[in-house]
Amino acid sequence: MEFGFTTAAYVVSAVLFILSLGGLSGQESAKRAVWYGIAGMALAVVATLIGPGAGLWLLSVVLIAGGGIIGYFVAKRVQMTEMPQLVAAMHSLVGLAAVFVGFNAHIEAARVAAMSPETREALTGFAALLAHKSPVELNILKVELFLGIFIGAVTFTGSVIAFGKLAGKVTSKATKLPGGHMLNASAAILSLILLFLYMGGAGGWTLVVMTLLAFFIGYHLIMGIGGADMPVVVSMLNSYSGWAAAAIGFSLGNDLLIVVGALVGSSGAILSYIMCKAMNRSFVSVILGGFGGAAGPQMEVEGEQVAIDADGVAAALNDADSVIIVPGYGMAVAQAQNAVSDLTRKLRSKGKNVRFAIHPVAGRLPGHMNVLLAEAKVPYDIVMEMDEINDDFPETDVVIVIGSNDIVNPAAQEDPNSPIAGMPVLEVWKAKQVFVSKRGQGTGYSGIENPLFYKENTRMFYGDAKDSLDKLIPLID
Repeated sequence: MEFGFTTAAYVVSAVLFILSLGGLSGQESAKRAVWYGIAGMALAVVATLIGPGAGLWLLSVVLIAGGGIIGYFVAKRVQMTEMPQLVAAMHSLVGLAAVFVGFNAHIEAARVAAMSPETREALTGFAALLAHKSPVELNILKVELFLGIFIGAVTFTGSVIAFGKLAGKVTSKATKLPGGHMLNASAAILSLILLFLYMGGAGGWTLVVMTLLAFFIGYHLIMGIGGADMPVVVSMLNSYSGWAAAAIGFSLGNDLLIVVGALVGSSGAILSYIMCKAMNRSFVSVILGGFGGAAGPQMEVEGEQVAIDADGVAAALNDADSVIIVPGYGMAVAQAQNAVSDLTRKLRSKGKNVRFAIHPVAGRLPGHMNVLLAEAKVPYDIVMEMDEINDDFPETDVVIVIGSNDIVNPAAQEDPNSPIAGMPVLEVWKAKQVFVSKRGQGTGYSGIENPLFYKENTRMFYGDAKDSLDKLIPLID
């Protein structure tokens, strides 16, 4: 009876997770999709707690309550600008959990193997599952938990480094140890050798050594990826955490963990591929740390950055008929999304055609700008993807770039030695006038100089984005 209820509950939870994932593809359905996910997870937890092999109720309730309280306070404290870091941190926890579960499965398997046949008959839960496995099934279990620990360990240290890069605690430049890819390849080959030794009965020390090697691989892989590719890294680590969960699901015989892990793993991999395609990157090269540095001497930027004040920007906007706003991470840092929304409403009330251009990797997390604009109540129908709006820039009177750098950098098309060479960008420089809201004259997150700032039709609107827009809005008439 308990097993039947748990299985049925897992099926319903899996359906809710699928509905949640599907709903997140659209801004209007995203809020409903989040509730599907919450309901699915709540049902999964309850079904697990009352299912076969359930025990340690007090400890389970305490841990769930503790995790819920910590999650609540973290969610309340974390700003939207810190969401990429939070996502990376969550991935690290999933990876570490996979490592712990894998080692626990190994310890439990060794304990059950040492028992007499009579003692095994009285076992329950995961131990009972192990007791009834054939030698072939036990070997398969060893492969599953080995892979789960390996992927989990890579995900853990990789996510920690990604968190550090996104939070500015670790350099955003691509950094490799002497030997580069050979170190990663050697660690991977040694891990494969350790798998065969583990399968041959060498003992738990092989898991420990493999885990240390996987920790190194995760660290070195992400350190070798530059800031321009960090959105892909976040999505890729999401995929890794899913595959780690799926591998552990096989080890534990938990169908729901397998389904959810596969959903997360496959969706993260697909998103990573889509973003790589949007950036004209090779997926394999990105995840192996093949990008992030210049391929040769970069093109020198000529000219100077010409500043403009709020009065000058307002005069151009008052005369314009069509306006495109390009938001970036600088908008998030300045918490300027509400000011941008106010400016949009005022311009539209004057009969001007205002739209937003969103690059697939704007910000430091896929969909980062979409979330900020939705939070500020910007209408969904004027938020356009790069492919939908890129051809409209030549007919646009004014483009306002707010805190963006790499995604509007013409060097991607003009300089074959640029670290972002070949990356599709928003061709804002083709508009009649371009105003760039920027704190100062520094380079962007990836450290690449932007020739856009020196073009004749570009003016630099220096200052904090929110303060600048607050000065600008009253001047629109």
